[in-house]
Amino acid sequence: MAFSGDVTDKESGPDPFSENSKELNPNLRGRDIREAFKGDEYQILLVANKFQTGFDQPLLCGMYVDKRLAGIQAVQTLSRLNRAYPGKDTTYVLDFVNNAEDVLAAFKTYHTTAELADVTDPNLVYNLRAKLDAAGHYDDFEVDRVVAVELKPNAKQSELAAAVEPVVQRLHKKYNAAQTALKLANEKKDKPAAETAQNELNALLLFQRDMRAFQRLYTYLSQIFDYGNTAIEKRSIFYKQVLRLLEFGREREGIDLSKVVLTHHTLKDQGKRAMPLAEGENPKLEPITEAGGGSVQEKQKAYLSDVIKRVNELFEGDLTEQDKLVYVNNVIKGKLLESERLKQQATNNTKEQFANSPDLKAEILNAVMSALEAHTTMSTQALNSEAVREGLKDVLLGPALLYETLRA
Repeated sequence: MAFSGDVTDKESGPDPFSENSKELNPNLRGRDIREAFKGDEYQILLVANKFQTGFDQPLLCGMYVDKRLAGIQAVQTLSRLNRAYPGKDTTYVLDFVNNAEDVLAAFKTYHTTAELADVTDPNLVYNLRAKLDAAGHYDDFEVDRVVAVELKPNAKQSELAAAVEPVVQRLHKKYNAAQTALKLANEKKDKPAAETAQNELNALLLFQRDMRAFQRLYTYLSQIFDYGNTAIEKRSIFYKQVLRLLEFGREREGIDLSKVVLTHHTLKDQGKRAMPLAEGENPKLEPITEAGGGSVQEKQKAYLSDVIKRVNELFEGDLTEQDKLVYVNNVIKGKLLESERLKQQATNNTKEQFANSPDLKAEILNAVMSALEAHTTMSTQALNSEAVREGLKDVLLGPALLYETLRA
């Protein structure tokens, strides 16, 4: 098992675990894992991000992939197998996550030669700096204060914390206040107040993402373009320290996964895929055209009448519009939202790619069958038990807000 740094797990032991811990790699005995892998003791290597790049080990012949790979990362990771060794005539990749088409597209970009379709505008850094400054969450004095400590020889960690924490605490207070306001607005069913609070939360999260975008963009462009501007460099230092302490969105409560146990799993063989790199056109690398271009927007809402119209075209028989709407928009959609596979595919693919997924068709069929089984079971119990019907009444009049909804 290879990883960088230390990992603390109190359930496994009182001390932090590292790559050299005897509990993880008992035969390592202080050796570098690259050297130990050359021998007979270690023939399987488990890695996270470490060794995805720069690991030149010709003995590697197989790779099991259970994380998303795309672009240059896919090329660099899978190319760890591309090393010659006497007797090594076969390599293979068993991929549990990625689409063959995406991996092929990544390799075709770099197969013969990588070309840029256009150049990246270095002024994007200035545009993003102006956007971040305009947000009003810091001033030049606070930037200079952090930079002065960062560049001070022999500066203490406490000095750096004292310089950056006022900004971070201010941002956390704004985020917590917006969360509280949103919760109260939802309890009071005050839609305008809820929308205002949600917009404040979105703006703060967007500010955090823009700082990360600035860091990536400046780190990349400053290697090839001399900005000659200390204010730009200062903000890079400042944002780095703020991001190190900023933890928006980690205040989750009420979910305890400590007792979750994996009891079942399934594997589906999707076959071997040939990836001929010589066929078709090689895509060009697109330049960076915009960074930090996000803005707070109202989420697009589908018209209920349109949903009802389309659902009415699907079903026939003695069913009300509400029957059909609840079945599609609540029951089936609710079942599909439970699918981790669909969540992963929706996150990693375009809507068009997601629509063509064979897993989506299979999950819809599973949802229909699950809904039929579950509803038949519950309906049968409700028909045969007065106690169940009384319980349903209590739920409907309590948290389901039936009375309030009917009066609205």
